Parts: sequence; structure tokens; C-alpha cells
Amino acid sequence: MSLKEWLVRFKSQHEQARGGRLSGDGLADYRAGRDELARALLGAQAASLKPGEVPRQALRVARALQADLEWSVDRVRAVTQELSAGGFSALLAKVPPTDEEIKFQLRLPGAEVIAGRARVAGSVVMPSVVRVSFAFQGLGEAERDKVEFAVFDTVLQSIQV
Repeated sequence: MSLKEWLVRFKSQHEQARGGRLSGDGLADYRAGRDELARALLGAQAASLKPGEVPRQALRVARALQADLEWSVDRVRAVTQELSAGGFSALLAKVPPTDEEIKFQLRLPGAEVIAGRARVAGSVVMPSVVRVSFAFQGLGEAERDKVEFAVFDTVLQSIQV
């Protein structure tokens, strides 16, 4: 099977999975395809997996989403820079406390909102802003699936088949 044929097949599976029309072996095949595509993209990004990490969870994409963040002394609205199944990054005026969980709401495409808690995973000071990376904490399986769909929607929008 050529790469183009594989991508066309995968895109069809993605739409079926997004619509809840895959189960059993079909869903397992789709998830294996997500891992295969994510592994290829991670290789292109020169990124590596941590022990036990699944490729589709490590894959990051550039995606602008509205993010409402709240912690003990502040509440901000930001726009994400990157998104992955493990978290997101955003540009902020200052780094939130690293010793507390941050409440977040992300507005996914289609007006869907996921909410939860995250921790600061890292930060990079830039001129006049700080790029802050957040790692999801205790995100449920349904919410993680929604984030993974948003990640792979982004990937598939950028691939012409």
C-alpha cells in the first residue's frame, strides 16, 4: 500500500472514529494507525518518547485554542501555542506557581470545552512574555480522546491527500 493510500484510509478511519462508528478491531486498528503516524511525525520532529509513552500522546502540534487558566492569585485568558494529549503551551505575562495545580478550560474546535487541572511543566522566558508548558493532571479518558482527536484533526488538515 502506498503512503497516499494509507493516508486516505487513515483519514477515513479518523472520521469514522470521530463519529463513534468504530469499535472492536476497527477502533484498535485506527489507534495503531494513530501511533504509527505519530511515530513518523515524532521522528520528523526529532522528538523521542519517554519510557512507556505512547507515540500519539507525545505528538505535539501547533494549535491556537482559547485557554482559560486560574490559580490561587490570578485568572487569565490565553491562546495555546501547542497542543498534545499530555498538555499544552501558551504565552503568558508571568509563570503561574509551580507548586500548585492550575485550573484550565480549553475550547476545542466545534465549541467543545474540556476542563481540568494541569501543572506547570516548564517555561521559557522570551522578550515581554513567558512561554509556559502545562501537563494535564488526571485528565479522564473521554477528555484525552477529545484532545487526541483535535491533535490528529490538525495533523490531517496539514496533509494533502
